[in-house]
Amino acid sequence: MTIIHSERDLIALALALLPARPTLTITERAASKGIKRLADATVIAKTRADILAGHDPLGEAFARIRPSAVRREDGATYTPAPIIHSMMTWAASEGSPARVVDAGAGSGRFLLAAGLQFPNSHLIGIEYDPVAALLLRANLTIASLIERSIIIVDDYRLAELPTIKGKTLFIGNPPYVRHHLIGADAKRWFADAAAGFGVKASKLAGLHIHFYVRTLELARTGDYGAFITSAEWLDVNYGSTLRELLAQRLGGVALHVLDPAVMPFSDATTTGAITCFRIGRRPKQFRVRAVESLEQLNGLSSGRLVPWATVEAAKRWSIIIRPGAAVPAGYIELGELCRVHRGQVTGDNGIWIAGEHARELPASVLTPTVTKARDLLRAGDILTNEMDLRRVINLPADLDELPASTLPGIKRFLQWAKRQGGDQSYTAQHRRAWWSVGLKAPAPIMCTYMARRAPAFVRNLCDARHINIAHGLYPRQPLNVRQLDTLASWLRKNVGVESGRTYAGGLTKFEPKEIERLAIPDLAAIMAMETGA
Repeated sequence: MTIIHSERDLIALALALLPARPTLTITERAASKGIKRLADATVIAKTRADILAGHDPLGEAFARIRPSAVRREDGATYTPAPIIHSMMTWAASEGSPARVVDAGAGSGRFLLAAGLQFPNSHLIGIEYDPVAALLLRANLTIASLIERSIIIVDDYRLAELPTIKGKTLFIGNPPYVRHHLIGADAKRWFADAAAGFGVKASKLAGLHIHFYVRTLELARTGDYGAFITSAEWLDVNYGSTLRELLAQRLGGVALHVLDPAVMPFSDATTTGAITCFRIGRRPKQFRVRAVESLEQLNGLSSGRLVPWATVEAAKRWSIIIRPGAAVPAGYIELGELCRVHRGQVTGDNGIWIAGEHARELPASVLTPTVTKARDLLRAGDILTNEMDLRRVINLPADLDELPASTLPGIKRFLQWAKRQGGDQSYTAQHRRAWWSVGLKAPAPIMCTYMARRAPAFVRNLCDARHINIAHGLYPRQPLNVRQLDTLASWLRKNVGVESGRTYAGGLTKFEPKEIERLAIPDLAAIMAMETGA
């Protein structure tokens, strides 16, 4: 494969593995237009042998050639063989489907495994990217599975499936694409489709959640499936759509959450959660477990059975996988003492964090702000010097509030910002005025929330603001300086990484609600501890 250096080279190789006059979709023909079949017989033979041996040389070359940053925008992350094997083993334990559907098929790893596992099943691969579809077609051809396969090059949310007799198995790795890369029309479809099943959908949900909803639209009672996705939906608010679907129509059977240290995808630092479901046939109990290695997947046959009443009562599903310790006697949750708010999202830091482009703006709209976690880490226990901080352009929604003498320079800045697309981001379009970032009030205590270490709790003595790289702790009732200093000191000494949510590679994240759920002694007890009284 050393001569395969570009996507054109890869397409040329895929074409060489197909019949002389292959039947291609319109988009596949467009992607391969003007590209001749590869003529290197040695490379062709080696690729054919690798495919027949159960490998995926075409998918591996695709992952090497197309940069990971580009593939992440499409959610193109391919699944390792041990995960596929265990998912297919579970699917076989449920019976033999008449049809197997892979939503977001990529180069066909799931379909190739399904073709071997279910020799009498029809195979349908739905893939949006025509280059990946060509690789899928070549793999199925060499594996002698193409005759019972259909390849649909389309968005899974738009693709249609014919009605058949018998069960359909839905299996695969739905693409992980963040919400800000999903268009407004697709988000409206998602909201409407989820509402059709009596579930509220958040516009912050990623594309993988959309795929579950579309699966439910396409499926019939008795169909079943297994998907692997990022595990973030277990706890975040926008994951409630999937949690409710699994508890209802989607029929959740099991949830296997991979330990973050496993790093299930070689080219993406993310967690993994495998969900198994039976459409319209939810069992009385939900099987759950944490998996510490790929070897422990073991065909997805193990796990602890939890009554659905317990699952549905949980606001976060990670505590079902790993139940946390109860709040000790005499302790309270931090949220009883302080509200915790994530910093403001600017929509585009390149525009709203001041630089040379802000030279005409008055100092009154340039607000000292914590814009990087290292601002807090560098400060240590106390943030006292605003001169070390960058400025965020913090304009009011009503520009008439500003002195008339400053308006010409501000308007020139806004014209520049508009040319940069500053009014087009999702965040800007949902503000009262697109130019008004709306920084929150200074928080007396700030904390970092994502690192390979415990959060840094820092007293804010210079009234700095913060954007969404940090959280602010706001007391629910007035606290004096000594009380705030003592509280921050206790948190620094007693909060460790085990209280947060750990992701692949050891990255620990604390969402605002997780900070609020931290168990602490009441304030009087903390004061006594810190002063030795």
